[in-house]
Amino acid sequence: MSDRRLMESIARLVPEGSRVLDLGCGDGAMLDYLQRERGCTGYGVELSDANVLACVKRGVDVMQLNLDDGLAMFDDDSFDVVLQIDTLQHLRNTETMLVETARVGRQGIVAFPNFAHWPNRLAVLRGRMPVTKRLPYQWYDTPNIRVGTYKDFEVLALKNHLRVIDAFGLQAGRTVRWCPNARAGTAVFHFEHA
Repeated sequence: MSDRRLMESIARLVPEGSRVLDLGCGDGAMLDYLQRERGCTGYGVELSDANVLACVKRGVDVMQLNLDDGLAMFDDDSFDVVLQIDTLQHLRNTETMLVETARVGRQGIVAFPNFAHWPNRLAVLRGRMPVTKRLPYQWYDTPNIRVGTYKDFEVLALKNHLRVIDAFGLQAGRTVRWCPNARAGTAVFHFEHA
């Protein structure tokens, strides 16, 4: 995660001193920020060799795992908070991973590009897949194996008996609470098991 404002918005949802698991942690920037600014501890999980090395250089504890293999190595409620920031859209077993996030952590926080954001809708209306700051790839070279919307996640959370603590959109560093499905490029959900 490289967008500083997105990182700060999500960090505010994480209670100070929390034990955190960051799934798909990338270069470890989020966990590093949480350790320095919020007094958190925890681990990152990452698949990419280059990102694992970047985490180690930052001093972030990281495990190299493929999230599509699940989280069986972690006990129930092992962490206070489990993060999935820009991770769900890359996973084959999205629903299973969401349930596992709720099992392993007392709370979960997910953020993902909101495909229903109005510029994306306009691009599709014009007959093209969107290319935006939050969806920066052409359709033929994207690492995303799926797209999702704010509303889709609301339905998925309900289906899996997750209680949403807070939900909002983020657009250009601002929190969007009114009509976030159309007005925000990023969907953010803070949840726990119901």
